[in-house]
Amino acid sequence: MKPQDFEESRPKLILFDYFEGKTSAWGIFEDRFGNIRRQFQVDIEGLIKGNVLILDERFEYDDGEKDRRIWRIRKTGNETFEGEADDVIGTAKGVAKGNSLHWEYFLNLKVKDSSYKVHFDDWMFLQPGGVLINRARLSKWGIDIGYVMLFFKKP
Repeated sequence: MKPQDFEESRPKLILFDYFEGKTSAWGIFEDRFGNIRRQFQVDIEGLIKGNVLILDERFEYDDGEKDRRIWRIRKTGNETFEGEADDVIGTAKGVAKGNSLHWEYFLNLKVKDSSYKVHFDDWMFLQPGGVLINRARLSKWGIDIGYVMLFFKKP
């Protein structure tokens, strides 16, 4: 897929508008064999400062683990973005077209007492009614290790 494939798709995803304020999300992690390994929910607070969107994400997993990630996302053009977070390696890069955002980055993924460098190939699609569907393919050394599915909703 390419972002251009969704240029005419509606409703239009305006990233900063969507994530400003409070957003809730629910997700799962599915391994490459189709087994659900984790379920979680996320409370997100979005704040815009100039051309930067700060997303404070607070995760709660089904096993009771809690985590936090703070994204700093910059507009680099009308439809292009770059983002950073403490566990992101380098810079995430994204392109928004129509109802979609394609977002790629490397992340230090914590698993118990270890950390693994994994690649996220992330797609978001805004649906009527304000639901944002997110599907991310995770890979290591070019080999798929699983998928994350998230559903975002404004309160």
